[in-house]
Amino acid sequence: MVCIAAFIILALIGVFVAIISIFKPKVGKAYWKMFKKAWGCLWKKVRLQKCETGFKDDVKNTLLSRVIVRHPKWVKPLSVIIEIISVLIVIIAVWAILTAIKSLLALWALGSCNVTKPSACSLGAEVCSIDESEPSNPIEATGRWFTEWGEIFEAIPDKFRTYSAEDYDFNYVTVNDNADNKPVAVDIFDPGCSVCMISYRNQKASGFFDNYNVRLVPFAIQDADNNYKFKNSEIIVRYMFAAEQLRTALAIEILDHIFTGKNSEGISYQNKFNEDYSREEAIAKLEQWILEAGFDENGLAEVRKIVAYPEITDKMNENRKIVESQLRVKGIPTMIYDGKRHTGLYKASD
Repeated sequence: MVCIAAFIILALIGVFVAIISIFKPKVGKAYWKMFKKAWGCLWKKVRLQKCETGFKDDVKNTLLSRVIVRHPKWVKPLSVIIEIISVLIVIIAVWAILTAIKSLLALWALGSCNVTKPSACSLGAEVCSIDESEPSNPIEATGRWFTEWGEIFEAIPDKFRTYSAEDYDFNYVTVNDNADNKPVAVDIFDPGCSVCMISYRNQKASGFFDNYNVRLVPFAIQDADNNYKFKNSEIIVRYMFAAEQLRTALAIEILDHIFTGKNSEGISYQNKFNEDYSREEAIAKLEQWILEAGFDENGLAEVRKIVAYPEITDKMNENRKIVESQLRVKGIPTMIYDGKRHTGLYKASD
């Protein structure tokens, strides 16, 4: 293990030695000689051959040369410590390489280098991530590490498949009633997600809703403990589904208010729902918009009745199963159109 650990350390400091050798060529020659020995030893280990003991002894003798003269009795215990440290270095190096490979595969297959907490990955697309709860102990963390590998390998075939928006039985809101002759597109969003808000605006500006029969899927992001990522998304989704049953355009009007509207102080309504409104205040604002859309008190009472139906909860749970289990989505907005799945911010130029 000493020679393998030495190779790892020499490989890491190689860049610095290369710079130093410009000014001190002797350092570079000495380093290269040692590096070739370490590589030769490592190559033999890979081929399951016995490594030269000479190199291992050279390393130990270099590290222990001063100790031998001053404290001869320390040589044996320090030699054991060097062996232990060498094993740790090798284990850490192997773990780091595997983690790097896993992160790259996850980024390619799932769109995020962190499988269970996509928000921790700065390399992924612009999304509102669907994070899982953190492991509470080392055993759970170890199990999660292996589970993540399973998720990655399950998701790899998805990169090569063709998606059809009509293959998924989502509960959705229709954007345009007169778009039956147009290709179907699915758009999964959270009313509290700022990326979803920008994406929606870009879709409207680019004519996306005119070119496709878009099925908007309101989805309130939850973690493994069923806590909502944005505090009022759940009640907004409920009112959108209730509004859809009474008048299709009403659900879109509510969404337009949240994603494009601002209050008298110039603050976006999405921000008000996420940061300021209590649940009661959020309901009051939603019902105000319903009344402004032409509903009377009787109509509003009907909306309230539908919001409380268990069928609304069932719709939300069904959508969650499709999003998290079938599509294995790690962040939204996620769209399906033109035979592909697109995760992240929709740009007006797409």
